[in-house]
Amino acid sequence: MNAVADRPHSVSPLLTAALLLAAYRCLRSLKLPHPTTKQIIDVTGVSRSRAYELRDTLHAVLPTLQRAAGRPKAAPPSRSAERTDALSHAALRFVMTHPGCVYGGPSRNHYSIAYRHFVLELRQQHPAVDLERFAHAIELPLGTLKDWLSPGPLDKREQTQLANADNDRPVQTAGASFASPTSVHIETVLAAWEPWNGGFVTFCEHVQRDWRVPFGKTLIANILEAEGVRIPKRRKGRRSADEAALRGSFVTFFSGAQWVGDGTAIDVVIDGEVFTFNLELVVDAFSGGFVGISVRDEEDSDAVIEAFDDGVHTAGASPLALLLDNRASNHTEDVDAALGDTLRMRSTPGRAQNKAHVEGAFGLFKQTAPPLEINTATTRETARQMAELQAQTWFRTVNHLPRRDRNGRTRVDLYQEHHSKKQVAQARAALEERCRKQMLAQRTLEARQDPVVRQLLNETFERLSLIDYERNIRNAIATYPFNAIVNGIAIYEGKCKAGTLPDGVDGNYLLGIVRNLAQLNEGHEIAEALLRTRLHARDFMLAELALRRGEALSAITDPVDVAKRFVEFAMDTKWQIDRLFWIQAISDVIASEPQQKRTVLFISVARRIHASFHVSHRERLYMTRIIATKIFPLG
Repeated sequence: MNAVADRPHSVSPLLTAALLLAAYRCLRSLKLPHPTTKQIIDVTGVSRSRAYELRDTLHAVLPTLQRAAGRPKAAPPSRSAERTDALSHAALRFVMTHPGCVYGGPSRNHYSIAYRHFVLELRQQHPAVDLERFAHAIELPLGTLKDWLSPGPLDKREQTQLANADNDRPVQTAGASFASPTSVHIETVLAAWEPWNGGFVTFCEHVQRDWRVPFGKTLIANILEAEGVRIPKRRKGRRSADEAALRGSFVTFFSGAQWVGDGTAIDVVIDGEVFTFNLELVVDAFSGGFVGISVRDEEDSDAVIEAFDDGVHTAGASPLALLLDNRASNHTEDVDAALGDTLRMRSTPGRAQNKAHVEGAFGLFKQTAPPLEINTATTRETARQMAELQAQTWFRTVNHLPRRDRNGRTRVDLYQEHHSKKQVAQARAALEERCRKQMLAQRTLEARQDPVVRQLLNETFERLSLIDYERNIRNAIATYPFNAIVNGIAIYEGKCKAGTLPDGVDGNYLLGIVRNLAQLNEGHEIAEALLRTRLHARDFMLAELALRRGEALSAITDPVDVAKRFVEFAMDTKWQIDRLFWIQAISDVIASEPQQKRTVLFISVARRIHASFHVSHRERLYMTRIIATKIFPLG
């Protein structure tokens, strides 16, 4: 083998090592002579980890060096000779008559719903113009135009336009001096808002800069809301009491008071074969020290017990409490028996901050640890031992590294700090009170449930062999209507017998089926009840809607224009019952047309619906789905 110095000077030893490592697997699979990875690293004299990183980069680049099979991409077709001056003038006139419909900066623009509808109309009027030239003529990105013309969902283009009301200082140009706020300024704000088609933040900048109104965004928003011309969207719901109490901080007491445990998957590659193990880690919440680990085939109760016992052996004593996530295997009788006097606590669902100590450790481990790739003929047990050895080495080394956020003190130093008996008693009392409240809430929930439903769920979980040690899943299912529970159990059993259940599902899958059925039934019942009640009472709003529908039908003869007008009515309303009325009206117009025209008319309606970004993505999908169901029935 030639020496490294004989290589051309344009290729570094590191790149040479990466190239040889990249060819190693190919040579071995073809049974050709090849050096070992150790020989490659030794002869090139480079870092093993850097060589493997550059090898992975070469693997990613290699597929791009060969052109795909087939003919090269054909040249674009000749563009239409139609002039685009009229398109540019039409777009300019619309922007001039609708101030604020296009706003933003050179990097990204935002468009109002009125401007989107205008572009769709303009495209229908000029279908012969090449799409790229059309977009260039109206100064609109080609990708944005294609999204608007697509009848499918545009959720990737949805952007929030809510104002950031934290800064109440008006934008003031150099040398400008605003007069004191008066009623004239308020009237100016209301007059400027009436023709405005853009976003709220841009409107504030417009009245501050161009109309010299000395109001901040919060005051402008309050004026528009008080007048009833702009109602901001409020955040739905509120945080749970537990989430609000823990927001922004994790309550710690002292070293050994509370540990946090969790598991993650790690891969070991031996001779090209990948073995996956579970790494269970236990971290002290106060010091951040890694006290116990376990490497097993799966994340189960035995992994929790083994990691906890390893932590007790490392620290010399058990903690007051151990925080685990809500995985069923973490809360079994075997775990409780192994913990002894240690309190077992649950992390708050949906809040990864509860386990920030162990999650951060996993992230740091995966970033800094070298790849576990062993090129030798070994057994699976050897692979497990190698994974455990590396994890033990890394975590115990980090325990002795100084921490900048703790004034240079190591995790070992922090863990060995002395704490008084009073501190221990206070911490234990606080943790026991938290556990007592959790148990009381669970018992209260069980007491409110129907015993018949609970008996049915107990029999179902036993018959289907679904694991639910602490009855949390059954308690959650029992809160839904009995009809949804029965139908959900039937669907789950049917899928089980048909073999269509996803791999590895548990009782949470049944909970999801019941929840979806309950929400679907609730929505249908509420909508039908509202419609029946209003029709029976001859509600004034429905009478007004019927009048508007009749006026539109008498004034417009083209079904396409009628459907578009009804879409505008449906998008402009904020009431669900009104939207149902217009959905039915749109469906009636399309269904009255011949079969060959329905598809074209439906696509046109779907485009206008999905271009209305002020309506939620879920609501737009619901509208198009209901319209399609009514005009294209399957039965």
